[in-house]
Amino acid sequence: MSIAIGEPIPDLELPATGDKTVKLSDFRGQHLVLYFYPKASTPGCTQEGLDFSAAAADFTALNTAILGASRDGLKAQENFKTKQGFSFDLLADKDEALCRAFDVIKLKKMYGKESLGVERSTFLIDADGVLRREWRGVKVPGHVEAVLAAVRELAEAG
Repeated sequence: MSIAIGEPIPDLELPATGDKTVKLSDFRGQHLVLYFYPKASTPGCTQEGLDFSAAAADFTALNTAILGASRDGLKAQENFKTKQGFSFDLLADKDEALCRAFDVIKLKKMYGKESLGVERSTFLIDADGVLRREWRGVKVPGHVEAVLAAVRELAEAG
């Protein structure tokens, strides 16, 4: 079961970097970019995080928070955030509750072997907690610019 565009997102609570526990409802009143990545500290995931971090001030100016999420444990997320200097928190979704809610666990093929993994995906949630846009099977180059453009449209509409 996954959330459809125009539907409210579930109010899940997850451990986050910085010794926090984050509830998705904590972000009501501002837009939220929630992006899922396959694995902390891998090249594509690092570049995506750096791109979001570089644009963080632009998102903040549009009343938009950013959260990254993967199935990595909190220690791996903490190390990833610290090493790369990300300006936003990362969520540790070890039990995959958030991944399942957004339907990002997919069958992937690598070196001829199939396994279940996180499909790189991004979701734009409005200030009322309603899903407004989604990007699935994301390619990192140019992605943050596309998300920022969608946030600008949402801000102008709203």
